[in-house]
Amino acid sequence: MNEKQAFLFLSALPALMLLGGLIIEPLSVSGEGLLRIISARSLLLNDYLAVGGVGATLINAGLCGLISVALVAICRVQVSGPFIAAVYTVIGFAFFGKNIYNIWPILAGALCYTRVQGIPFRNSLLVALFGTTLAPLVSFFSFHAGLAPPVGIVLGVLFGAMVGFVLPPLASHMLRFHDGYNIYNIGFTGGVVGSFFVAVFRSFRFEVAAEITLVEYSHRLFEICFSVFFVVLIVLGLYLSRANYRALGDSMWRVLSSSGRLVSDFVQIGDHASTLINMGVMGLVSTLFVLLLQGSFNGPVIGGIMTVVGFAAFGKHPLNCIPVLAGVVLASFVKVWETTTTVVIIAGLFGTTLAPISGQFGPLAGLAAGFFHLSIVMNVGILHGGINLYNNGFAGGFVASFLAPIFDAFARSRTTS
Repeated sequence: MNEKQAFLFLSALPALMLLGGLIIEPLSVSGEGLLRIISARSLLLNDYLAVGGVGATLINAGLCGLISVALVAICRVQVSGPFIAAVYTVIGFAFFGKNIYNIWPILAGALCYTRVQGIPFRNSLLVALFGTTLAPLVSFFSFHAGLAPPVGIVLGVLFGAMVGFVLPPLASHMLRFHDGYNIYNIGFTGGVVGSFFVAVFRSFRFEVAAEITLVEYSHRLFEICFSVFFVVLIVLGLYLSRANYRALGDSMWRVLSSSGRLVSDFVQIGDHASTLINMGVMGLVSTLFVLLLQGSFNGPVIGGIMTVVGFAAFGKHPLNCIPVLAGVVLASFVKVWETTTTVVIIAGLFGTTLAPISGQFGPLAGLAAGFFHLSIVMNVGILHGGINLYNNGFAGGFVASFLAPIFDAFARSRTTS
């Protein structure tokens, strides 16, 4: 796959979503829904399917995805595993929390940082795209902080630009905290930044608190369409292999034998063909996980599946993810949360941020990571008030920093004995 084909592939999903959104509902209806999405609180968990409807949500996801692809193209960045993960993550979270209004101040803040530092924007583009995890901060102050509209919008844009400005220098330092065993490093960084800002806001009596707004039914349309898309990814990967299945097998083995620890770019470790196949397989695994737990295909669940698929180009594969999924399910059986609820299902999907622990230390370690992750992720959201959309990345940083040194110590003792 050459670079032009890679950009076409990256543009395909958001373009299809945009087209589907324009077709599925009259433009007048989807336009009103899009306005509701733009002005929504957008804090966790604010399901845009419930807020704006199917058509408007697809349009929002499509546009957010195309904006991300356009930035990658403008900056002339190679379409690698990390950028595939970033674009798919933006698309996924455009179903609950990110929209065509609130992502811009974060991106602008990161751009300002590069200008001050005198470096190309492309150097911080990846952090900027993932950094839209803090986009709800923009929406909250713009429309829901009880301020006059002009003041709220100005403050929302200003605060968004501020967090976008500080994310690039912080991201590399936060990586040391979990040593690369938490794939959602920006999620952990965003949690720290969000907690800092929310603590200051609360000191001035701006109460920022998470809320849950979910559709009450499952969208079967998404189950079918996404499953077909994942199969297409596998078929496309097989086509790109040029029927050289021995070479494909070698590249697939390199992907599957990778621990997934940051930085694991599967396009470089394997190739485009093996990466696409892995993305398709992980999409089907995620979909099956949701169906087995009788979950609903609402905005957050779709976001979780899209994120897993994106990171199947950047660290996740079935061998290091399934133990973590099993650990979360096991935890739900013995703890206070119902297995079939959306919060548990997305804890499993996003909890695969801990896949490197399973990949490095084995499936039992992955099982333990998933088990403890459910407890942590259910209790850290209060710190940032739902402003950090990658709450599982925030929780995963704590779990990884706690468990990885312990597992590493025992692994070292076994090799020296």
